[in-house]
Formats: sequence, structure tokens, C-alpha cells
Amino acid sequence: MRIEALKTAPDRAGRYWVSFDDGSRLGLYRQTLEDFGLYAGKELSEEEYGRLLTAAGSMSAKMRAVRIVSASNVSRRDLEDRLIRKGEDPDQAKEAVRWMEELNLVDDRNTARQVVSACVAKGYGPARARQALYEKRIPKELWEEALADYPDQEERIADFLRARLDADADEKQMRRAVDALIRRGHSYGQIRRVLNALSFDTEDYFEE
Repeated sequence: MRIEALKTAPDRAGRYWVSFDDGSRLGLYRQTLEDFGLYAGKELSEEEYGRLLTAAGSMSAKMRAVRIVSASNVSRRDLEDRLIRKGEDPDQAKEAVRWMEELNLVDDRNTARQVVSACVAKGYGPARARQALYEKRIPKELWEEALADYPDQEERIADFLRARLDADADEKQMRRAVDALIRRGHSYGQIRRVLNALSFDTEDYFEE
């Protein structure tokens, strides 16, 4: 296998494109180029080419993992699944996740805290925070620790209701507001307490 051409400038993803005499192309990161001492005209044995492909796949998974983590909070399982869905080899995806953990760039406990903090900031209740932890594939044994200091949300519920209901609000409007709060993860009991505190009559239709 002979290298026909090697781009001297990287693309937007940081890859240098290598063209081979069989018409194939391979996008490689600088470290891989340097590790294999690649240059235009170099001949690669079948074994060397195989090792190059393995190294290229490994580095691709690592760099993609870095981009994913830079864009959002992810758990270990979530990151691995995303890499595989993006086309990375499953074994190389696992390797990339282990590499990220060694660099302390993936930490399920820290991600769980960040997920819960984001839910609190949005005014969500604990149930919605649990759903977010599930969606992020956070191990269940970390949930209670992350949720242990979840602040009381009654004032946030009150603000939500004040913004949507006035003294003349009818049953339909109240039910719509309550349903919205339920979707945000708040409990019936807590919502009812706040409604009563705001002097809305719930006796006729609102059950816990």
C-alpha cells in the first residue's frame, strides 16, 4: 500500500487526509501521522496498514469523545453509546471512554450533580430530575446522593402559578397549570399546598 498524497493542512475536525494508491482515503490526526512517520510516497506493508487503521480508529473515537463531552454533560454509558451511534467501533468506543475517565473528563458522580443542578435552575421538581438522570444513563446508585439536597420548590411553583392564574381563573385554566407543573416534576400534594396558600379553591376537583 503506497501513500499517493498527504494533505499538509488539517480539515475543520483537525484531520489530515491521506490518499492511497488503491483510491482509498483516510483522515488521520497529527499524532497518528507522527507515530507512523507518514509521508507522500511511503510504502506500507499489509501489517503496517492494519496497525494504521486500528490506530486511526482509536484516535477517532477519542477525539469524538472529547467533542461530545465539550458540548454537553454525559455519563460513561451515554458517551459510549453516542460514540457507537456515530459509527465508532464498539471496542474502540470503550477504550476512548476509559481514556476520558483516566483524564478525569468523564465522571458519573460529577455529571449527576450537574444534571440535578440544571434541573433546579429550571424550576423542575425531583421527579423531573430523576427522569433527567435516567435519560443521561447515570447509574442508579448515584441518584439519591445527587438528589439528597434538592431544594424545596414551593416558591418556584408559586411563581409559576402566579404567572398563569389570576383570581378569576376557572377550572380548565387551573388544570392546565397543574398539568404543566406535573410535567415539570412536581408532586400533586405540593402543588395543592401552594394553590391553597394562594387562596385557590381545590376541593371540588383536585385530588392527590
